[in-house]
Order: sequence, then C-alpha cells, then structure tokens
Amino acid sequence: MVQTLSILGSTGSIGTQTLDVARKLNLKITALSAHSSIDLLEDQIREFKPALAVVFDEKRAEELKVNIADTDTKVLSGMDGLFEICHDDSELLLNSVVGMVGLAPTLEAIKAKKNIAFANKETLVAGGELVMDAVKDKGVKLLPVDSEHSAIFQCLQASPHKALKKILLTASGGPFFGKTTEQLRDVTVEQALNHPNWDMGAKITIDSATMMNKGLEIIEAAWLFDTDPDDIEVVVHRESIIHSMIEFIDHSILAQLGMPDMRIPIQYAITYPERYPSLVPEIDWKTLSQMTFYSADDKTFKCLAACKRAMKKGGLYPAVANGANEVANRLFRDRKISFLAIGELVSAAVDELNVGKASCLDDVLEADAMAREFVNENYHKL
Repeated sequence: MVQTLSILGSTGSIGTQTLDVARKLNLKITALSAHSSIDLLEDQIREFKPALAVVFDEKRAEELKVNIADTDTKVLSGMDGLFEICHDDSELLLNSVVGMVGLAPTLEAIKAKKNIAFANKETLVAGGELVMDAVKDKGVKLLPVDSEHSAIFQCLQASPHKALKKILLTASGGPFFGKTTEQLRDVTVEQALNHPNWDMGAKITIDSATMMNKGLEIIEAAWLFDTDPDDIEVVVHRESIIHSMIEFIDHSILAQLGMPDMRIPIQYAITYPERYPSLVPEIDWKTLSQMTFYSADDKTFKCLAACKRAMKKGGLYPAVANGANEVANRLFRDRKISFLAIGELVSAAVDELNVGKASCLDDVLEADAMAREFVNENYHKL
C-alpha cells in the first residue's frame, strides 16, 4: 500500500471522502488542491500539513496565503500549481477535480511517471486515446475510483481479458427513473439534485439525473478496459448495491457488491492490490429485501444516446459531447434552460459539429471549445 498521497480536488465530495480514507489508513498527504473553497482547504491544511496547496482561482490563492501564513504549506494557483502537484514526491495522485480542467494534469502526472487514481471522467471521455497511449508509454497505473469502473476492475482480476464477453454497467436511474418526456418537461433544479442513493457534487448529480453520467461512463469504460462500446450494456439497478458486473463467454457473471459509499472504491484504488478494513459498514442481508434490474431508456434520456453516438463516431466527438454537457448542465443549474434542453443541446452538438481525430491535447481543447461555443450560441433558441 502507498504511504503518501496527493489530491487534486480535495474539497469536493470525492476529495473529502478520500481524506476520510487517508485518516483510516494513516497516510501522509503531500499536496491538496481546490478550485476556490479556501475555508475548507485551510481546515484540511491545518489537519494534514501538506507541503503544497493549490487554489485554482488566483485571488482566492492569495487570500489563503495570508490565512495560513503561520504554517509551512506553500500555496500556488492555476494550472501551473496543479502541474507542480503532479511532480511532487507522492506515490499516488488522486485526481477528483470535476470537468475538463482535470485532463491536462492527468497527462502531466503520467509524463512524470506517477501512478494515478482517477475520479475525473473527462480524463478518458475527452482524451481517451491520448491518455491510454501515454499510460502505455510511461508504464504507469491508472486506477479507477468511480464505483462502476472500480467494480469492473475488481471483477476483471478473476479472468483473462479474452474470456470477457460484455460489461454490465449498472445505473441507479437517478431521481427520474421511469418518467416520460412529458413528465420531465417542468423538472426543477431542486428535484434534479435529489439523488436517491449517492452523495455527490451538484454537477455530477445533475449528470446522473439526465443519465449523461452513464453515457460518459460507457466511453470511459471502453477506453479503460479496451472494450467495444457495443459490448457495454447499461442496466438500471435502483438499489445501487451491485456496482457493476462482467459477463464471460461461458455466460457466467461476476458482480461486485457493497454499500453505496464511495469510500470503498477510493480505498481499493489506494491499497490495490491489497484490501484493508474499511470505514464502510457491511451489507445487512436481513434488511435487503430485493434487488431490481431494468433496461436503460435512452429515448427519454437523450444524453445517454448522444454519448453512444459520439463514441461510435470516434475521434473528438466524445470531447464534443462532454464539452456541450458541461455548459448545458451549468445553464440548467443557473435556471437558464429546461431539464430536457440539456439532452437536446448535447445531441445537437454531437450531430451537427464537424471534428476530426485527436493528435495532441490542443486538438481536444479545441473540440471542447467548439462544443461550448455551440451550446452558448444555441441554448436561447430552445
């Protein structure tokens, strides 16, 4: 097990739960980062005493410098600060920032030959080919933290890749499972943020409600496990006890089960390939009355279908889907568009924009910018 850990996005949902695990395992934290939440970051700095802290927002970084002037922690800002974390002396970097901002630090950490535990979907959605080529070139480990991809990763320890027939990617269905398009027409932000099982940040919770989250996970799984997207099936499992499954060519199925608590996959990424006692309680089988399974509705939830089309089109289209969604998701949370408009805008961006293949990070960033501009120019027409 690693003894030293650095965290990108330490004040978010995954970051704070990672620090729960770090306390349990008595890990040394070498670096922490936040976008702008300096009050919580200050508390973390005073508890864990990292050598480096980064605040992406430059003005907030200057405030933090003043606030922790009595400590030995160095404070930096912006992407340069995140890059410095990527080159620190920790054994493992956990990347839990939300959005495209996480891609460049991932590539930088790989360049520095650092093993990465990642909960930043955009890393593989937007830059999948670049990231996986870099991982192979540098010989580093890319360890999934998302509950679904961790589950698949754990199940695959039991079989050679050639025996795999399909991946069964589970989904909670979010707060609107079973709803029709008409029933979703007047959904409010508050309703969309009311997830039945998971405690996540606002952006990811909205992605779960639209099922964009599951679309991104299909793309992510295809890259991470070198699997054709046609061999990845989404299964709605409302109880979130089975976190994902794999089916072998003999039709045998393996599943990873556990309470819906992100500290299980976080800890496994840190301790891999070993296992240690967890903060998470075990399943109480006496009170688990049933587990249900349903097909995913990609006609009502257009984001899911759009992500499938983007992966089939290949090249930079997954980056387009992701960029369009980041803007549409924010517009919905800002109450500027309807819930259904998110799927319409993501679908339109994937279907109407013309992009090629990714040969470098700049290509990915350009496609991302095109998608964002497309949504900003067209959302008012809906």
